[in-house]
Amino acid sequence: MRIKGRAVLLGDNINTDFIISGRYKFSITDMKELSKHIMEDIDPEFPKKLKKGESILVAGENFGMGSSREQAPLVIKESGIVAVVARSFARIFYRNGFNIGLPLIQADTSKIKERDELEIDFDRSRLEDRTQNLKINIQPLSAIMQKLLDDGGIVNHLKKHHGRLRL
Repeated sequence: MRIKGRAVLLGDNINTDFIISGRYKFSITDMKELSKHIMEDIDPEFPKKLKKGESILVAGENFGMGSSREQAPLVIKESGIVAVVARSFARIFYRNGFNIGLPLIQADTSKIKERDELEIDFDRSRLEDRTQNLKINIQPLSAIMQKLLDDGGIVNHLKKHHGRLRL
């Protein structure tokens, strides 16, 4: 499996309240509407930086820290972001991301620049920065994690396989 896109940079310690502010937690339940507010506490113009189906979030350490709200990865996916690459992820966010079929990639992101053209190759466990001609190793995904991504998340996987996890 391969994913291509352009880098949209973020820093370290991006918490779930930065991804989607807690002030919308109960007032907006529609994910499409909620996604219009992605990262607005960091940058009110952030949604304009995204190109649906082509943007890859690139962050530093501890992406997704904070609450266990599932809205954070759902809003990222609804925003048309095709993957998140970070040096590390908060554990609950990491699990929630794969549960909904959002590709989360661990790699050294220190050399990637804004708008760099990226390609993630899951079979080779490599991220290629085509703009800078860099090849960066990524943490390999287990077979079940790859299958969850292929099937669009755990719910779709269980539906497809009649309630069973299949490799």
